[in-house]
Amino acid sequence: QVQLVESGGGLVQAGGSLRLSCAASGRTFTAYAMAWFHQAPGKEREFVATISRIGVTTLYADSVKGRFTISRDNAKNTVYLQMNSLKPEDTAVYYCAAGANARSTDFRAWDYWGQGTQVTVSS
Repeated sequence: QVQLVESGGGLVQAGGSLRLSCAASGRTFTAYAMAWFHQAPGKEREFVATISRIGVTTLYADSVKGRFTISRDNAKNTVYLQMNSLKPEDTAVYYCAAGANARSTDFRAWDYWGQGTQVTVSS
């Protein structure tokens, strides 16, 4: 098992930036691909970005390409999401996830989840 704890959310104006962090503990961090999803009120949890076990391969939702960057520091057991040029439609709870397949964009395929961190972008 792996435990995940997100941090870094908050309130920001449109055009601003935030960096989310997700600290992992438990089993070996490099055993897992990592991902970020978000969920707005009344909507299903949606894929944002994934990163492979050693960080070579990344995948992004079209809506965040060129604005968000996922990265991981395996020495610190942490995955990050750098979010730039934020838009009001990015407002959601952001969740970190761990799983076996870095190519999966379906939240049901991911095994472990953090508690989420709220990101609110004002216009």
